[in-house]
Amino acid sequence: MKAATKQLCKVSLVIAAFFFAFVSASAQGRITKSFDNDWLFFKGDAAGAEKSSFEDSAWRKLNVPHDWSIEGPFDAKHPTGGAGGFLPAGIGWYRKHFTVPANQKDKRVFIEFDGVMANSDVWINGFQICSRPYGYISFSCDLTPLIDFGKDNVIAVRVDNAGQPASRWYTGAGIYRHVRLVIKSALNIPQWATFVTTPVVSATEATIRVETSVASKTPQDYSLHTTILDPRGKVVTTNSSIQMVTGSKMMADLKVKNPNRWDLSNPVLYQAVVRVKDERGKIVDIDKVSFGIRSFEFVPATGFWLNEKNIKLKGACLHHDGSAFGAAVPLAVWERRLNKLRELGVNAIRTAHNPPAPEFLDLTDRMGFFVMDETFDQWTRAKNPYDYHLFFNEWAKIDTRDMVRRDRNHPSVMIYSTGNEIRDLHADQEKSKQTLRGLIDVFHEHDPTRPVTQALFRPNIEGANDYNNGLADMLDVVGQNYRENELLAAYKQNPKRKIIGTENDRQSLSQWLALRDNPQMSGQFVWAGVDYLGESRAWPNYAFSFGLLERTATKRPLGWQRQSWWSDKPMVYLARRTAPNTASPTDPGWDPDEQRRTQVVFEDWTPKNLGAHEENVEVYSNCEEVELFLNGKSLGSKRKNANDSPRNWKVNFEAGTIKAVGKNGGKIVAEFELKTAGKPATIVLSTDRSTIANNWDDVAFVSATVVDSNGVKVPTASDMISFETTGSGFLAAVDSADNSDHDPFQAKQRRAFQGRCVALIKANRRGGKITVTAKAQGLTGSAVTLMVK
Repeated sequence: MKAATKQLCKVSLVIAAFFFAFVSASAQGRITKSFDNDWLFFKGDAAGAEKSSFEDSAWRKLNVPHDWSIEGPFDAKHPTGGAGGFLPAGIGWYRKHFTVPANQKDKRVFIEFDGVMANSDVWINGFQICSRPYGYISFSCDLTPLIDFGKDNVIAVRVDNAGQPASRWYTGAGIYRHVRLVIKSALNIPQWATFVTTPVVSATEATIRVETSVASKTPQDYSLHTTILDPRGKVVTTNSSIQMVTGSKMMADLKVKNPNRWDLSNPVLYQAVVRVKDERGKIVDIDKVSFGIRSFEFVPATGFWLNEKNIKLKGACLHHDGSAFGAAVPLAVWERRLNKLRELGVNAIRTAHNPPAPEFLDLTDRMGFFVMDETFDQWTRAKNPYDYHLFFNEWAKIDTRDMVRRDRNHPSVMIYSTGNEIRDLHADQEKSKQTLRGLIDVFHEHDPTRPVTQALFRPNIEGANDYNNGLADMLDVVGQNYRENELLAAYKQNPKRKIIGTENDRQSLSQWLALRDNPQMSGQFVWAGVDYLGESRAWPNYAFSFGLLERTATKRPLGWQRQSWWSDKPMVYLARRTAPNTASPTDPGWDPDEQRRTQVVFEDWTPKNLGAHEENVEVYSNCEEVELFLNGKSLGSKRKNANDSPRNWKVNFEAGTIKAVGKNGGKIVAEFELKTAGKPATIVLSTDRSTIANNWDDVAFVSATVVDSNGVKVPTASDMISFETTGSGFLAAVDSADNSDHDPFQAKQRRAFQGRCVALIKANRRGGKITVTAKAQGLTGSAVTLMVK
């Protein structure tokens, strides 16, 4: 009885807090509440689960975002196959009970989903109100006509990705992005209606254009009042409209003197605040939109320009999963990955091949990255039996519209893409051009300020001929995957074309030189920035294994090589190659790509053979000169190759320390060394942050590294490491770079891979500290402490 009473008190407190939030916020005209917590989940189909009276007390209690597929298990027999990471698919149900106070009955109530995977159907109190097949699109459902104000209401969501294979990569399953409940006045600004642009920008003045519209079930008089806040929150300019009638569209131009312009190194954000006043002068709705003040353009002969500066887009393609978190990715995971990619010189992201979570674009705005915002991986011709081609004709323009209206205020978004390697183009050229024109028109209608491209796939092969049949010239910027020489030839064929590499090889030197040496090439996006789940060619591997970063965001050798090409900060890195090069950059016909294609790079100085033998040492560096040392003895210096190819030494192996020293102007500016490892002795714990916040989107990466008695990482160590947490947090998942480890991510132990694995830690209290310990049989354990802020 006491336990029941205690639980009832907890429920009462939650409801009281929910009511108080409504009452206190209602004076602001709009109430937006997170709807992430306190859902009930059932894996499988459940007849009648859409009804309010359905008995759901035995269902699993959880918070969203939630991806049930990542919980596994991995199984070679799953119908998702290697493309889906050999993880499960099927049907799932979510239900949530909630109350809207009776004093809100004259308002309009909406539920906003940032993404539901996939084929979602939504009911309120037993009545279906929404359906959306595309799992990557954000959408809103109007609950107003069916809400029982002041009483218990039930939202039910059915998700279905049982039809497999449905994708070429891992998609996840469930309500895997954030959810909100929004209550507005009957007179309100609709979702995504406010559009802020900067049509005129200079160092001394900018014009801020704010467009919006106001909706109401019945015609009403209203006025709009717009305020622009600078990055510190200070009012810089205001505008008020004359009395208007619902249904009309408002546009106001406001001037900002000496604007603080958004760019890569200065990603500052302004805010437009639009207030709606009714005919009595009462504020009934407020819409707030963050934006950046900047100008940009693509120029045929010289590529991309931002704020009158010529910049190369050095991009990486990213899929949407977060490794151990599946598709439900805490924002801290993306922040960690983007910081690591920035170290490599990456300044742009392609959201391959779908709209990202909206908070991802908030992050790229704040961090200063360019974004290619992409829609689809297929149109009407399938790449898999159950993919988006089944819904394209009915939904493509709607989904495109909603993506553009949602994303058009983000200063990081510089270009849209209508799709990736679309097979329609090779089947029916005229129909494909009609489809492309229809999509481009949607983009331009809802955002005339940004160009549109497409990742063309083999545009010159028989059946395509895109550079001669008019299709390529429908694009504002011509994009092509790989085959850079074809893209450069397309520019020479028509010098009015603006061109960009939409997908490029991660290790190809020749592709980098195509960007470096041709000013007309606006940029490139390498495949891929980070290892991702799915697109596996064969069991037991369940992930794509050739990213610049592995899944926990540690640099691969390919990433270091890219850093030597793309980063301006002096750097040097060395590794062992499995075989020496048989030619040099000065030899006729030397092909560096072919030399490296079948070779393996080892980032250690601990070969299996510790006896006398020859090693091929490869050095990646952007420094003018690199000198190599083995156990303190110089092995000579080499100047930077004109074509940016790596520098190689043939070295007679000796155990100890090998060190590369980078110099500019004769001064040491960068160093990197490797040491020969002994037997595993100790676990060393380190963390990417010392403090963590108590919210869903924050997570700390605690790395466990197996070292020898001298503190050198043991690259062959594969010990099973167990983690424990005490205090104000918990172990959310474990992970490593091993793309064939089938143990569950939701566990307390992980086998080290190449001497390392990670524990992913979240907070569950508002303060205090979290202590993380790691143990393994035969090794000395370790601990690290995080503070909860």
